[in-house]
Amino acid sequence: MLYVALVFAGLAALLHVYIFVLESVRWEAPATREVFGTTPEIAAATRPLAFNQGFYNLFLAIVTALGIGLAGADRRVSVTLVCTGTGSMLAAALVLVLSDRTKARAAVVQGAFPLICLLDLFVWSFQ
Repeated sequence: MLYVALVFAGLAALLHVYIFVLESVRWEAPATREVFGTTPEIAAATRPLAFNQGFYNLFLAIVTALGIGLAGADRRVSVTLVCTGTGSMLAAALVLVLSDRTKARAAVVQGAFPLICLLDLFVWSFQ
């Protein structure tokens, strides 16, 4: 179960790197504006906010990736980092949907891999 959780943690980390690219690198690109439903004017005005938010997502991915990388060396540290990264990802998804119900699809995309990872870790911890 631990390795299944680590696979989902890896998928969650990769997704958050992708979100980083959208928010911090490609925020004003037409395809990105379409994903987030923004106009050129809104994208220009919110660029600094999106840039910062993108790095938040990158840092969560880094913490999670470090946890995955340490799985063979120190399992306690690995699980702690993976839980911190994916737990924060899941919490952010919950905040998203609770703050705006129209963002439920985005919250599911953002939170599904972290949720599966955490559930797998929970089951693994009782084996």
